[in-house]
Amino acid sequence: MSGNHARIGWIGTGIMGNSMAGHLLRAGHPVVVHSRTRAKAQHLLDAGATWAAHAAEAAAGADIVCTNVGLPHEVEDVYFGANGVLASLRAGQILIDFSTSPPSLARRIAEAARAKGAWALDAPVSGGDVGARNAALAIMVGGPAEAFERAKPIFEKLGKTIVLEGEAGAGQRTKIVNQVLVAGNTLSMCESVYFATKAGLDPEKVLAAVGGGAAASWSVSVLAPRVLKGDFDPGFFVEHMVKDLRIAKAEAAELGLSLPIIELCLAQYERLVAAGHGRRGTQGLFLLYREAHG
Repeated sequence: MSGNHARIGWIGTGIMGNSMAGHLLRAGHPVVVHSRTRAKAQHLLDAGATWAAHAAEAAAGADIVCTNVGLPHEVEDVYFGANGVLASLRAGQILIDFSTSPPSLARRIAEAARAKGAWALDAPVSGGDVGARNAALAIMVGGPAEAFERAKPIFEKLGKTIVLEGEAGAGQRTKIVNQVLVAGNTLSMCESVYFATKAGLDPEKVLAAVGGGAAASWSVSVLAPRVLKGDFDPGFFVEHMVKDLRIAKAEAAELGLSLPIIELCLAQYERLVAAGHGRRGTQGLFLLYREAHG
């Protein structure tokens, strides 16, 4: 079964996964949930979700299995571990990985699913905590068109922009494009806001002016106001941006490309992690300027 009545196995209840699973639960889907820390899934359990002791159990009775975890080694374990999704996978199931991980891993998952008569879609998302809460995510999908069409009702409960980019791994490669754009925009936003404050300008008035022109971006409209409030809590973790940019750098190298924006952004985010801010939001780049210049 798929679409509006699909049984969902959901693995990963972090900043994004909690909201996303909640949307499906409120839409009437039976949801079985697993997370490394049960407490992080408690409000979903209180709302009617069922707890699973491990990923294989969450996947066992599901029509569609959704995963959203932070790091590539966690994706690897969730799928290929002893109690991973593939251990209980059966023919006809659809796997959707909303995590951001290497395209090569997406292709491996797709091959393993295909060997069991199932489908896998790599479907990384963009929009941060706000997009997840508002079911307004951008979803970039790689995988078979048939599986995409069957899973589309699920995607439509989570996002506003849903695009099938190509075969397995194409969603992850599109997410690389997204993350390079986001990282560059956020770096330039933090530098520009810092310049405005040091130049004696009213940064709120500056943002009101530039936010309506060619400089408009998510970073300017959503993250810059947080910077002005001194709010560096995560909508998206700095350490996860480092992970994503390292994936981008590796993928560029595989294609024989030297891309200086990736190198510059990665170096700055790695500096932020080294300074102890890995669990801040990406707008925490502003702290590098503030700490460097007092």
